[in-house]
Amino acid sequence: MASEVRGVVALAKGEPVSLVTIVVPDPGPGEAVVTVQACGVCHTDLHYREGGINDEFPFLLGHEAAGVVEAVGPGVTSVEPGDFVVLNWRAVCGECRSCRRGRPWYCFATHNATQKMTLQDGTPLSPALGIGAFADKTLVAAGQCTKVDPAARPEAVGLLGCGVMAGLGSAMLTGEVGLGDSVAVFGCGGVGCAAIAGAVLAGASTVIAVDLDPGKLELARQFGATDVVDASSEDVVASVQALTDGNGADVCIEAVGNPKVMEQAFYARDLAGTLVQVGVPTPDMRIDLPMIEFFGRGGQLRPSWYGDCLPSRDFPMLVDLYLQGRLDLDRFVSETIGLDDVEEAFHRMERGEVLRSVVVV
Repeated sequence: MASEVRGVVALAKGEPVSLVTIVVPDPGPGEAVVTVQACGVCHTDLHYREGGINDEFPFLLGHEAAGVVEAVGPGVTSVEPGDFVVLNWRAVCGECRSCRRGRPWYCFATHNATQKMTLQDGTPLSPALGIGAFADKTLVAAGQCTKVDPAARPEAVGLLGCGVMAGLGSAMLTGEVGLGDSVAVFGCGGVGCAAIAGAVLAGASTVIAVDLDPGKLELARQFGATDVVDASSEDVVASVQALTDGNGADVCIEAVGNPKVMEQAFYARDLAGTLVQVGVPTPDMRIDLPMIEFFGRGGQLRPSWYGDCLPSRDFPMLVDLYLQGRLDLDRFVSETIGLDDVEEAFHRMERGEVLRSVVVV
């Protein structure tokens, strides 16, 4: 039978979110119902509330989550009730042209649940990134459930579901940071600090953190930055070059989503260096670079979507690193809150006071 549970819903564009009763159906073919244990408050959820993604209100927010599988539908063999899982929004299809070419992290037809969760009056809900985990339970495609070691702390490993994975992957996967490389990360919020942690894991010898906020630069040092650049008072490009023997960094990661910052990252690269953009821009933003600079500097300009991760491969590995003490996911958790605290958590996030608020259900 369908379950009636609490859920955090954005009912209309720009309005404060509401904690309401929602209806979660039993799982159908290829689906799973997950009891949510923890869910991070990500900027993407605020984008949904503000109408910055689309206008398919009402939205059931939350997508950066971990929990326990409660029930599965017919045909599901990848998980079973009782499994501890991290939810992901890239449930690869295995059949599209990218999957067939052995590049499933670029899957063009990822799966979501077919059935709709609803309000009590039957109004269909649009789950954020196909997940909707600011709720006691949620309905997802079974492929969105990645089984990991149950010894892990849900508040920490759930963050792999979006922002932390995006940052780690921007360095380790998209940027292909290697042993001895120099890396500069522009923007040291949650995604940027994760990029710093990823660069350290990948063996970078120099990791430069760039930000306007001294507090964020101090956090960046805690995640492994070897050097910091205060963008409020320094020439960013010159400072990065000075820290890399005058050459520029091998990999520059833009984690803000801002054209000016992207331009700084472009010019702060070494010749044949790589620029990775993982910060999410708004649709109106544009970049303007001289073609001769693009041609003459060589290298790569690479957008990073979800850190180019493959959840089934990467989540269990990263959780193992966490349990070994080699990846400090706990440091990303600034505070734990309840479902009724999400709106205020959005404001703390906007003020830059937290890396992640995490809802504990």
